[in-house]
Amino acid sequence: MPYTHRYFVLNKPYQMVSQFKSPDRVRLLGELDFQFPEGTHAIGRLDNHSEGLLLLTTDKRVTKLLFESERPHKRTYLVQVKNIMTTGTLEQLKNGVSIRIEAGNDYLARPESALLVTPPKGLSPLRAGYREDIPQSWLEITLTEGKYHQVRKMVAALGHRCKRLIRIAIEDIYLGDLAPGAVRELPATDFFRLLKIDHSDRS
Repeated sequence: MPYTHRYFVLNKPYQMVSQFKSPDRVRLLGELDFQFPEGTHAIGRLDNHSEGLLLLTTDKRVTKLLFESERPHKRTYLVQVKNIMTTGTLEQLKNGVSIRIEAGNDYLARPESALLVTPPKGLSPLRAGYREDIPQSWLEITLTEGKYHQVRKMVAALGHRCKRLIRIAIEDIYLGDLAPGAVRELPATDFFRLLKIDHSDRS
């Protein structure tokens, strides 16, 4: 059975919402220099202040297959935090951090992996006055959970304000060198294979 849907990878820019329509005065996906087909929607969300990998498709099944399946799917982020994170604090992060979630409940958020990394090269500043000489750390954090603002809450609980959050991968789909605002289309077979969604799930 041939595929009739289309599948896209976007590097969502800073200060753009993951929507085509909104009652608020915000930058929308439709403002990008790309002609998406009718019925395209984002799979999951990146908030206004987050950047990076966003998947879009005309296939309404994908969100459920990816985020509501019994098998958890990995999402990886580059995270810039204020001040230098020590190895001791990094170990706390790896072991799990208590964060506040819906209805005021506490939740032990534990990443799949977390490591300190060297600052990525070639990133453009987000705003005027942005300075790289202020003490900071960069981390690579992989999650299989998806609580609201989870990464930001985890690092804040350890005394580090999140300054920049960039999603760089979902399973084996990577952002790579895709420029902010740029779109890459994937063949359906590659899209599902890289997301590790079983063939039977697509029937």
